[in-house]
Amino acid sequence: MATTRNQRLGIFLALALVMAATRVHLSLFHHDVWDASWGIFFLAGFWLRGSARWAFPLLIAEAVLIDYLVISSQGINFWEHYCVSAAYWFLVPSYFSLWLGGSWLARKPLGFNVSSLARAAGALLASWAACYVISNGSFYWLSNSVPQPRSVGAWVGNLGDWYLFFLQTTALYVVLGLVLHALASQLARSLGHAGHTHSAR
Repeated sequence: MATTRNQRLGIFLALALVMAATRVHLSLFHHDVWDASWGIFFLAGFWLRGSARWAFPLLIAEAVLIDYLVISSQGINFWEHYCVSAAYWFLVPSYFSLWLGGSWLARKPLGFNVSSLARAAGALLASWAACYVISNGSFYWLSNSVPQPRSVGAWVGNLGDWYLFFLQTTALYVVLGLVLHALASQLARSLGHAGHTHSAR
C-alpha cells in the first residue's frame, strides 16, 4: 500500500520493531505472551505489497535471529530446543501464506464499510488457517518432541487445543493495524479534499 521508498522503509522498520518487542519474550514457545509475528506478516503483505523480494526474507531472518538469541541466552543449544526441528523451517511457507493474505487484501481500497470488513475477514481467516495448519501440522508430524505413536485423530485434537489462541492473537494485531490504516487513509483524504478546496478559492 505504501508508494514511496521512504514510506515502505518506515513501515518495514515499524513492523520489525513490533515483532522484536513481542517475539523476544519467546511467546512462540510459551503461550502466555501474545507474539505479534503472525499479525506482522499479514500486515506486511498488506502494507508492503510488491516488496516481498526484500521485506519478507528480512522479516524471516529477524524472526529466526530473535529465536536463536533468546534460546541461546538460556544456555540451550538452538538445535536441541523443544520447538526447533525440521518442522521449524515450515515457518517460511506458514508466514508466507499470511503475507499473501495481506497482499490480496491490499488490491482494493479498505474503508469502514461492510464490503471492506467482509474482504478483510475473509483474507485473514483464509491465510491464518493455511498458516496454522502448516505450522501445527509440520510440528506434529515432523518434530521429535511429539510422542509416538502419532495419529490423524490426535493431530486434529491438537489443532483444536490451540486454534482459538492463535486466531485471537493474530486477529488482535491485524484489526489494530487495519483500523489505524483506515483512519489514516480517511484523514489523508479529508486533508487532501480540504487542501483542494482551499486552493480552488
